[in-house]
Amino acid sequence: MLKLDILVLSVHPDDAELGCAGTILKHVALGKKVGVVDLTRGELGTRGTAEIRSSEAAASAKILGLAVRENLGLPDGFFENTKEYQLKVIAAIRKHQPDIVITNAYYDRHPDHGRANDLVETATFLSGLRKIETSFNDELQEAWRPGLLLHFIQDEYIKPDILIDVTAHWDKKIESINAFGSQFHNPNWRNEPQTYISSPEFIQVIEARAREFGKVINVKYAEGFTSRRILGVDNLFNLL
Repeated sequence: MLKLDILVLSVHPDDAELGCAGTILKHVALGKKVGVVDLTRGELGTRGTAEIRSSEAAASAKILGLAVRENLGLPDGFFENTKEYQLKVIAAIRKHQPDIVITNAYYDRHPDHGRANDLVETATFLSGLRKIETSFNDELQEAWRPGLLLHFIQDEYIKPDILIDVTAHWDKKIESINAFGSQFHNPNWRNEPQTYISSPEFIQVIEARAREFGKVINVKYAEGFTSRRILGVDNLFNLL
């Protein structure tokens, strides 16, 4: 078991990069242990293959300085919020015992994103129930419930509950996204079908969103997150 401070549980390889790479990089720089567990291999993606995306995810993990990157191998496009898949996510949470979990948006253009949100939210709660048994390496796992669950914001605009200044880490975030050369704009992939996310304009939209969020808190770039519970601080000056 590798105890993590932050665990990102997102449905497709590259979702973590697009949604919260700046926040990952910021907390790694602060000395926190951060890991990503991708729920699926993204095998239904129009461009590339599951094997290519796995190697791209590994390359991005090095850029981000992740303590661990794993893949649960759930069926891309066809997983549901069922007991079978809940237990897999619960086992991943208990394996790494994160204090904070970050996952996909409440809803989005891609239906997998909202369904992943529902699955992770359910599993995060159930993971704290000791009468639900899961195992790792043939040993029963202890119940574990993270203290905070956040949801990043993806293609569709959702008003954030909290914004994180990621200005100092923006270039590295873009580098981590570009590690997925099969998915985003890349002249070397001209023979593949063009998609919504492979156009050069897509990354421009990602930057525009980050600039919009940054403007709200008087910084250049920020990432936004939502929370189903009210967030609190112990010092008003931490809000500056």
